[in-house]
Amino acid sequence: MNRRRFLTAATASAAAVGATGPSAFAATASGARTGSDTALLRTWFEATYRSITAMTTELGLAVDKIDVSGSGTPVPSPQTSPTNIGCGLWSTVAAAGLGVISGSLMHERLGRAVATVERLERAHGFWFNWYDAHDGSVLTTWPESGDAVRPFLSTVDNAWLVTGLRIAADADPALRPRIARLPAGADWSYFYTPYDAADPVAGPGQLLGGYWPDKPGKGEPTGFHYGALNTEPRMASYHGMADGTLPTDHYWHLFRTLLPGMGQEQEPEGGYVTVDGVRVWQGHYTYRGRKLVPTWGGSMFEALMVPLFVPEPEWSPHSWGTTHRRYIRSQIEHGLIEERYGYWGFSPASIPEGGYREYGVDAIGMQEDGYNSLGVVTPHASFLALPLAPDEAVANLRGLDRDFGAFDDRYGFRDSVDVTTGRVSDVVLALDQGMITAALAQHLSPGLLQRPFRTGGFRSRVRPLLGKERFSV
Repeated sequence: MNRRRFLTAATASAAAVGATGPSAFAATASGARTGSDTALLRTWFEATYRSITAMTTELGLAVDKIDVSGSGTPVPSPQTSPTNIGCGLWSTVAAAGLGVISGSLMHERLGRAVATVERLERAHGFWFNWYDAHDGSVLTTWPESGDAVRPFLSTVDNAWLVTGLRIAADADPALRPRIARLPAGADWSYFYTPYDAADPVAGPGQLLGGYWPDKPGKGEPTGFHYGALNTEPRMASYHGMADGTLPTDHYWHLFRTLLPGMGQEQEPEGGYVTVDGVRVWQGHYTYRGRKLVPTWGGSMFEALMVPLFVPEPEWSPHSWGTTHRRYIRSQIEHGLIEERYGYWGFSPASIPEGGYREYGVDAIGMQEDGYNSLGVVTPHASFLALPLAPDEAVANLRGLDRDFGAFDDRYGFRDSVDVTTGRVSDVVLALDQGMITAALAQHLSPGLLQRPFRTGGFRSRVRPLLGKERFSV
């Protein structure tokens, strides 16, 4: 790869961002699809869905990843998770909705997956974190290393499987009765620690990370709660509040930032407000002169995976809509201006040389030693920006393909690119490909995957909360 080419691209891109500025970005983002190439996006979707089908076993379950570096048929990894399975479900619905596969093929593929999910071992109504994707057994040994695996019930992973099941039920009425029975025993209060005003540390009104159910009673809980609002576990919060197993005041006990004086990335500004009887610290961070609500680590998927399904920018345009757009702009400016990579988009992904780690923009995450970009650009991060910043997202993805060959016409975009060395990852991950299919579906057919989150408890319980939200941004 030509190092001078990287630097020239970085200089030109930084100049362009400096010339347009935040106000021009907001106008472009609100202008929907200007400048995007629909045919190209469909090509990207079709290739990405091919990777999902290549990752899917005879049981109908999407596995964790495949290596696509060779010229032959990639071999799926043995393991799958509730999130991987959910990604496979909504990707298949998206493929049918966009006309890539027929309705009958969608029904066949969803039916096979649902039949397997019905048989998977569960505890307390929830699914375990890792299964063998080829026989459906709970993993107790990690396939790649032989290390022992202690079966775990993950709050956030179960949320993404339930998301996929809701989308499948909405898309396929014939499967709806069977799917409706699946999450019937999944009471989200299992993960919830009720609020205790006398001791809010012990009783924060938040969700635990999960349980190891091999201990008596509920099992052994994680030593932490999901306290930050602007992170992907809020999907579990939305599910629980929508179905009535969590109180709606749970939403107001989540942190916009940590409180002033607590250890975090920067000292927040803001003020207290009282909403629904709860005293809420409406704090914000400032990055490059821009006020926003931070995530925990500073990555794209924490902030922008949830609104692919729950229409936060529409239901809360001046709070969620504003902070989402500013978060995208911050990622762009970090890559193009602050670090001068010439490219942007940082989110947890495979390490180009092998393995997995979190990438992000440290300054827009609460964690003091948060995620760093390290020159590793993750294509799924650009796709997450697609619904709100289509021109910038498409241009960035074109550049990653043009300059590094990041797009594989067999299986879509590789998982990550180190733009300082030119090294491209050899693998694609089901989670990241699932985010890409959902983002492309939302852009090409707005609302396609959002229908089940605009009705029922999402409409009657979640939407009013977002309507009351008043971030201090």
